[in-house]
Amino acid sequence: MLSLLFMTKKRKRTLEETVELIQQGDTALHNELIDSYKPFIAKTVSSVCKRYIHESDDEFSIGLIAFNEAIQKYSPDKGSSLISFSEVLIKRRVIDYIRKQSKYQNLSFNGASNLEEDETAGSSIEDELSIEDFRKKKDEELRREEILQFTQILQQFDLTFTDLIEQSPKHADARKNAMAVAKILVENEELKTILIEKKRLPIKQLESYVSLSRKTIERNRKYIIAISLILAGDYVYLKDYIKGVLET
Repeated sequence: MLSLLFMTKKRKRTLEETVELIQQGDTALHNELIDSYKPFIAKTVSSVCKRYIHESDDEFSIGLIAFNEAIQKYSPDKGSSLISFSEVLIKRRVIDYIRKQSKYQNLSFNGASNLEEDETAGSSIEDELSIEDFRKKKDEELRREEILQFTQILQQFDLTFTDLIEQSPKHADARKNAMAVAKILVENEELKTILIEKKRLPIKQLESYVSLSRKTIERNRKYIIAISLILAGDYVYLKDYIKGVLET
């Protein structure tokens, strides 16, 4: 009885600790985690498809693959939980799948009569418009989720979106140069590690890799940090914006 009285309760392993073990090669734990989160996967996929999802549905398989991808790619350094990270990834992959499928759904068979084509023309146009409307709404929803997730990461660096607006370089060339510096930083593992772990811009080290002066780097410090975090993270929409600037 005394031994029971003084026995310490075993601490429950966190989800993030479980993922770390899986990434180290624990196959049994991997299968167990995926099986236990199938309801979550189905619910997330269902929120995109706007209907009940069965495990036999193709969309569920896409969600399952995306959840597994999230497990492999997840890192607590990104600042979000596995649940929020996997939810965003699942939604993106399912939407990509729906987009690809929609490219083929309006193709008609060569043997169809002109009458059949006339009868279905109106519904095909309506379907196409509905799909386009769906795409736009989902893009907006995912963009909002992405910005919310990014805002939470910025807080770890004592930054806000207001800071970025105020500190954004006024001239296009200056913005492009700052983005180029961020790209160099992210491609250098040592510099990226300093940024992520120490929550500061490694200005002194950056001087060896860029042609900009220390004063210029310091002046654009907040903006460079923000762009670096976008490039280092899983931000589809924000990365598209940066890509567009760098390619102009």
